[in-house]
Amino acid sequence: MQNQTFPLILSFGVCDPVGALGVQADVAAFAALGCHGLSAISGMMVADSARVEHVYELDSDWMAEQARTLLEDMPIAAFKVGAVGSALHLAAIAEIVSDYPDAPLILDPFMSALPDAGLGDEEMLSALRSILAPQATVLMLSQPELGRMAELWRDGDGHGDDVLLEDVAELTSSGLQYVLVTGARDATGACSNRLYDAEGEVARVDWQHLPGPFVGAGNTYSAAFTALMARGMDAASSLAVAQEYTNGALEHAQRFGMGKFIPNKFFRP
Repeated sequence: MQNQTFPLILSFGVCDPVGALGVQADVAAFAALGCHGLSAISGMMVADSARVEHVYELDSDWMAEQARTLLEDMPIAAFKVGAVGSALHLAAIAEIVSDYPDAPLILDPFMSALPDAGLGDEEMLSALRSILAPQATVLMLSQPELGRMAELWRDGDGHGDDVLLEDVAELTSSGLQYVLVTGARDATGACSNRLYDAEGEVARVDWQHLPGPFVGAGNTYSAAFTALMARGMDAASSLAVAQEYTNGALEHAQRFGMGKFIPNKFFRP
């Protein structure tokens, strides 16, 4: 018998009975990449492989109690924050992670499978920007999600790389180290994931859409990225390796029911 040698990652998020999204999906990807996942549940989903029917929010104090109990017992190598139910959850998480500034904090707060994906609540967007993102290592979001957040600080719609860089600069000016924009497109329509810091673009990786349809592709990517950082990889290197892993999980995805394909996180022999 020996003490743990795998990096431990604490994931905040919803509980998905299918295992395609939320903390169950995180735990599987963490394990596939040599980490052990711990969880603090913020809500319970009613879902199948086709759709999310409902999300029942858990009290933010219950979520915080789960996390603090774990943290008093175990050393954490990284934190991941997925979709949560309210600004109260974000405030509780911000208070908890403030005690662990040396552990990478990866935010992937918008889940496209959920109603409004968390984008409709301006209070949540404001809390994310003002109290949690400034503590984070990486904030992951799509280009439309970044545009929705940018409504907090600019008027009107904006397009193009110049506007994207302005929005990234607004976020990194508060203390956020990196913004990872997923699914960004250039003038030719090519798709890429792009990592930015306060100085501009740090790295990018191109990728092509697979036919699908999938549920949990983005969750797989953010969980893989978190696991790689927990193992000591820098953000720029994690960008490409996480994409390679996600591509493999999607190429080997399986359809368990009558709905969408679920990424196979254990596709590697």
